[in-house]
This record gives sequence, structure tokens and C-alpha cells, in this order.
Amino acid sequence: MKFNTKLIHGGNSEDITTGAVSIPIYRASTFHQKELGKNPKWEYSRTGNPTRNALEKLMGELENGIAGFAFSSGSAAIHAVFSMYSAGDHFVVGSDVYGGTFRLINKVLKRFGLEFTVVDMQDLNAIENAINNKTVAIYFETPTNPLLQIADIEEIAAIAKRHKIKTIVDNTFATPYNQKPLNLGADVVIHSATKYLGGHSDVVAGIAVTSDEQIAKKIAFLQNAIGSTLGPDDSWLLQRGIKTLGARMRVHHENAEAVVNFLSTDKRIARIFYPGLESSQGHKVAAKQMQHFGAMISFELQAGLDTKKFVESLEIIDLAESLGGIESLIEVPAVMTHGSIPRDIRLKNGISDELIRLSVGLEDAEDIITDLKQGLDQLN
Repeated sequence: MKFNTKLIHGGNSEDITTGAVSIPIYRASTFHQKELGKNPKWEYSRTGNPTRNALEKLMGELENGIAGFAFSSGSAAIHAVFSMYSAGDHFVVGSDVYGGTFRLINKVLKRFGLEFTVVDMQDLNAIENAINNKTVAIYFETPTNPLLQIADIEEIAAIAKRHKIKTIVDNTFATPYNQKPLNLGADVVIHSATKYLGGHSDVVAGIAVTSDEQIAKKIAFLQNAIGSTLGPDDSWLLQRGIKTLGARMRVHHENAEAVVNFLSTDKRIARIFYPGLESSQGHKVAAKQMQHFGAMISFELQAGLDTKKFVESLEIIDLAESLGGIESLIEVPAVMTHGSIPRDIRLKNGISDELIRLSVGLEDAEDIITDLKQGLDQLN
């Protein structure tokens, strides 16, 4: 099946009991076992639930992995993957990551003895030099949050394979519609499914998919042992959202291109971060490994312009955290999504106090641009 068909008909897309084309929501916490000790398919919903199973099978297929796992949030998925490792294990981690990931690493995982070296994932030599005899994996986002930096998945995976370590990629911004890290050599792909996969700002969820049988066994064990599984109602909502991913992404992309064209011509914009721009550092790599450049845009206003006044003056675009929904969302990373990162580290990594992140939604592109223009006009 082609990808857009697989979105609708992949996984367990039909209930085998009734023929329903929408998998039912199985709210049962436990299941009747007809024989003692016979390892039934369904026994307890933390261990396995038919609604969640349908979602997990679908995500495994969409990312071309051998198994998918659904969690209660993207952070829970990341935590489960890191939980495969032990005190003393070392990771090479991208310098530009979601603030919640930074918090998880520095406030939680380090307390349990995991070790981390932070590098710019655009610098392949820096990655290679950061690997030591305790390194077990390389972890990064691409495109990154919020600077839209692009890491070369194929090259980084090749480095990892030479050192017999794993490659873990957060694919939230790209989605499997635009990019398939496992096809490029990665071992694990992670999503905050709250974002584009769900697509409607009505569910919080996380996904992990792997192409490695041993990793699949470990994640399955940890998913059950830690217990941060996705409930059946949210599993159903997420699978419903995924069915329209292709149709939504096409409009997201069209609107993003129109918005970038507008921002590129407005003198009040000092800098734009978007891999679709040929002037972007990561443009060539993005063009090689992505089907499209995505619908996330970050930008900075010219010095002296009031960022707070701008984002608060918008009428259609919502000032809110999160991204990837049908509505356009705007935020200031230094105050919102990346507020947990100390200011000196943020500035060192390129996240200025003036940086603005825009998730371009499905509204009419002209209305989005008109709103941005009137917001900018408030600053004159």
C-alpha cells in the first residue's frame, strides 16, 4: 500500500469481530480468561489493550518498523526508551532539543547515573569525537525544536554503526509523512503524538517504534513495567487523527510556504529558521532525507521590536504551547516550551529571548498572513 492508503487501511484497521471500520474503544481494565495459565492474548489493559494494539501496529507500519508502542505522552515515550539503559551508560545528545527533554535528562535521568554529552548534531566530527567507550546511543531531533536545525540521519546512523551503538531519532516535527528515520539507519524513532499525528489538539500521547527485535522486547517490558501506557480512548482518538495525516500535511505545507514567503519580504523580520529556505544551513540535507520541509517556522523580530506585544496582538493565531494542530499556534520558546533551560544555555544554543516559534495551521493562508501583518503593524 502507498503511504496515504496505509494511513487509513494499515494496522488493525477493521474490527475482526464485527467488521466495524473503526476499531472500538475497549474500556475494559481486565479480560475474562477461560483457562488458567494459558497466556491469553488479552489479560490486563496495562499489558495490552485491543484499541491501543491497533494504534501500535499502525504506527509500526507507518514508520517501517517491526513494533510500535503507545505511551501517555511524548515525554513518557522518551523516558521508556532511555530506561533501557543503566547507570554509567553514556549518550551523545543534540544541543537543540525540546525543553521537556532537556528537563528529563538533567533533572531525572542524570540522577540515576546516565551520562550525557551535548553536541551540535550538524557537526559530524563533533559527534564522532564525543563517543567514548561507555557510549550506548546517539539521541537527537530533526528538524529540531525550536531552531529547525537538520541532522543527517543516514550519516549519524553510519557513525553509530561503526561504534556499535544505537541511533534514536525524535521525528515529531517531520512525522512519517515527511521522513522515515528507520529507513535511513536509525534504530528507534520517537514521536510526541500529541502534535501532528493526533493533529487536533485533543489528545496527549507518545509513540516509540523500532526496527530492532531486541529493543522491541525491552521497550515492551518497560512499557508494561513502568505503566505509562496510552488509554483506549486516547488510542482511538490518535488513530482517528492519523487517518487524515496525509491530507492535513499537504495543507500545512502549502500554508507554511506562503507564510515563509511573506515573512521573507517583511523588513521587520530579522531572521527566519526554516529548512525549506535555500539559505538555511540544513537545506541540502533536508532535501535529501525529507519529502517536504514541514510546517514549523521560527523567526526573530528586528532588534527593539516588542515580542510580547506582537504575540499578544494576534487574533487568529493562538498564543499557546504545543504544535501540529489544525489551528495555527505561536509561542516564545524562552518563556514557554524551553523555559526550563537556563538562560545562559539557551543563548549559547541559539535560543534568544526574541525567538518566536510558529506552527502553521489549516486556516486559509491569506488569513494567517493577514493576522501576522496586523500583529507586526501594531509595533510601528
